[in-house]
Amino acid sequence: MLGLYRGSFFDKAAFYGGSALRIFYGIDRFSEDLDFSLYKKDAYFDILPYCRYVEDELNAFGFDVEILRKEKRIQSNIESAFIKAGTLIHFVKIGLKDGVVAGIPGNELLKIKLEIDTAPPGNAMYEVKYHLNPIPFHVSLFTLPVLFAGKVHALLCRDWNSNRIKGRDLYDYVWYLSRGEELHLKHLEARMRQTGHLDHDENLTEMKLKDLLKNKFNIIDYIQAREDVFPFLDDPGKTDLWSEHFFNGITEEKLLTV
Repeated sequence: MLGLYRGSFFDKAAFYGGSALRIFYGIDRFSEDLDFSLYKKDAYFDILPYCRYVEDELNAFGFDVEILRKEKRIQSNIESAFIKAGTLIHFVKIGLKDGVVAGIPGNELLKIKLEIDTAPPGNAMYEVKYHLNPIPFHVSLFTLPVLFAGKVHALLCRDWNSNRIKGRDLYDYVWYLSRGEELHLKHLEARMRQTGHLDHDENLTEMKLKDLLKNKFNIIDYIQAREDVFPFLDDPGKTDLWSEHFFNGITEEKLLTV
C-alpha cells in the first residue's frame, strides 16, 4: 500500500473490498485480494508502472518480488460484463531473500492478487484514511455506505449458480448491519444497471431491495456458504445462526439506506 501511495496511485483510484475493511475498519475475517477502483472510466489504464513502486518498496524490506500480468482470455463489453472486462488482474509473487526470516523455506511464495476496476459505476463517494506504519501515508477508499452497496451487489449479482454464494459476502453483510451502517442506494442502483441486473428506466427503492434480498436468502445453500467462509474466520461459530429466517429477519429489522 505504501508503494502505491509513493507512486501517486491514489490520485486515480480508491481502495475497496474485504482487505479495505480489515485494514481500516477492523473486520475480523481474512481477505485474499487487494481490490481497487478508478475514479473515472479508463480502458487504457495500466497498473504496471504503479507496481514498480510496490516492487521497490518490498525490495527495500528484503523481499524478492515478481509481478505477473494475468491476461484476459475473453474480450467483452465493459457495460455488459463489468467484472470480467472492467478488471485488470495481477499477481504479486513475494519470496523471502536468504536470511530474512529464519525457519521459512527459501522457496516459500506468497501470492497477492491485485484487481483494478477500470470502469467504475457512478454515484460513488470516497474518503481519505491514514496509516502510520512503516511511515505515515494516506489511502483513498470508498466510504462505508458505498462499500456496503458494493457488497450487496456481489451478494445479489455474483455470477454463480443460483443457490451457491460466497460465505464471505454473507459474513460481511452481517458485519455491516451489526455496525448500523447505511447502504448507498444510488450507488447500488448504478452497479446493478451496469451489470444488467436492473433496467435503465427502473429505480431501486429500499422496499424493492429488501424483496430482492429476501428472494436471494430463501434459496441459498447455507451449508455451502459456511464451508466457504470457514477458512477466513478465527471462530466459525459466528455463522451458527445462518438461515433464511435469520437473514430475512435482520434485513427487515436492521437494513437502512441513504
